[in-house]
Amino acid sequence: VQLQASGGGLVQAGGSLRLSCAASARTFSSYVMGWFRQAPGKERQFVAAINRSGSNTYYADSVKDRFTISRDNAKNSFYLQMNSLKPEDTAHYYCAAAYSSYTRTREYEYEYWGQGTEVTVSS
Repeated sequence: VQLQASGGGLVQAGGSLRLSCAASARTFSSYVMGWFRQAPGKERQFVAAINRSGSNTYYADSVKDRFTISRDNAKNSFYLQMNSLKPEDTAHYYCAAAYSSYTRTREYEYEYWGQGTEVTVSS
């Protein structure tokens, strides 16, 4: 599975961005998808995950009520809508896939990773 993230950029605090991740998987709907991020000097952390059908989503407490993860299985893509962005959201954002029946929230549970996209939020 190859993943390609896009949509990052520079935005002012309070603004919005929508990240996209396109997957090459032939059976995209068999994969749980997730977003992770890594800020400079910090470890990579979980942001959001979505189950195979898109019916269940999970969020880190730090982004709950501001970010929304979604997927379009017909387009082999999933997304992260980020609203009310804060400077502390500045990080490199990675999309990831796990061949699993259960939604995963831990980094080691994901087998496939994209190169990611940079998000910078200015104050």
